[in-house]
Amino acid sequence: MGDGRRPEHTGPLSGVRVVDLTAMVMGPYCTQIMADMGADVVKIEPPAGDNTRYISVGPEQAMAGVFVNVNRGKRSVVIDLRSSDGKAALRELIADADVFIHSMRGTAIKRLGFGYDEVVAINSSIVYTNCYGYGRRGPDADRTAYDDTIQAECGLPFVQQQLTGEVGYVGTIMADKVAGMTALYATMMALFHRERTGDGQEVEVSMFETMASFMLVEHANGAMFDPPLGPAAYPRAVAPNRKPYRTKDGHISALVYNDKQWSVFVDAVNPPWAGDHFATLAQRAAQIDTVYALLGETFAERTTQEWLDLLRSLDIPAAPVNSLDDLFDNDHLNAVGFFEDVETPNGTVRFPGSPAWFSRTPGKVSGPAPRLGADTDEVLDEIRLRSGVRGENDA
Repeated sequence: MGDGRRPEHTGPLSGVRVVDLTAMVMGPYCTQIMADMGADVVKIEPPAGDNTRYISVGPEQAMAGVFVNVNRGKRSVVIDLRSSDGKAALRELIADADVFIHSMRGTAIKRLGFGYDEVVAINSSIVYTNCYGYGRRGPDADRTAYDDTIQAECGLPFVQQQLTGEVGYVGTIMADKVAGMTALYATMMALFHRERTGDGQEVEVSMFETMASFMLVEHANGAMFDPPLGPAAYPRAVAPNRKPYRTKDGHISALVYNDKQWSVFVDAVNPPWAGDHFATLAQRAAQIDTVYALLGETFAERTTQEWLDLLRSLDIPAAPVNSLDDLFDNDHLNAVGFFEDVETPNGTVRFPGSPAWFSRTPGKVSGPAPRLGADTDEVLDEIRLRSGVRGENDA
């Protein structure tokens, strides 16, 4: 990297070069995973930088925590794409890239001169990934989109209202992250196709379509059929009493779900309300909110640890209700080496690592997030060198 911290590329994407024009979270989360898996991700930033540099706390200006996490292991190149020199530099980067990915609206990227047709004319085998709010074939193609508005439009606050009685967002930027993972697997599929055929292609992933698909996995339910057999909603997921159970000294999450689990639970606890009318999964599913309410009464009778010991001995899924800070001291996560400590100019940063494990090509956090423009000179020198080599070969 520009300050001597060159990333190490050891994962299954080692040798893949990504030209990354994404910002905020959806696209950067996608390319962060690529970087963890060994890709050389060159992050193109405007002179002011990605806005995410400034939206949370950090050890120095323009190095906020959200940015540092989703841009780790990348190289930052500042290019003013409104200038002819900036456009020329980006074209040189595209010439040797495997992936071009951006998160601008379609009209904006075309106006800059880097729509798919322009990019594929430079590099015919490139995988070109568009990260949009709304797919460009629909009437909402040019609407601005953020996680909150996409959550609302895909039905998340609606199902939260069924669950809690209040319309609300979920407490994580789910649309950004799910769409980012979708952009990742779509790009990988296109790279796999190219590996087999040599052909690149254009890929489009939009937040709204992604989240509509995500929400309707279980919630399509009876509305899928013609004629509909019921409204779109999976009853168990939106049952008002589906929540962590209160215990004598706190809360516990537990799911006494299948018939085997139910049978051993009833035998061990012998609750007064148990009976043949709850004996099968189908019976319980038909009256799921009542089942949750009755379980809630029972769980209030013992402490959290007493329930954890009992339920785990019965092989019934159960867990404490952790805070986010608890994750950093979680015995299981620490035992599997989930966190990776990386030395940065601002000291040690403890990154949450990759959840995927590879026996032959393990990924890793290949380096810290770059300071704004830290790698501009290095990367531009590289493309000048490669350009010169191409020129000599052509001669």
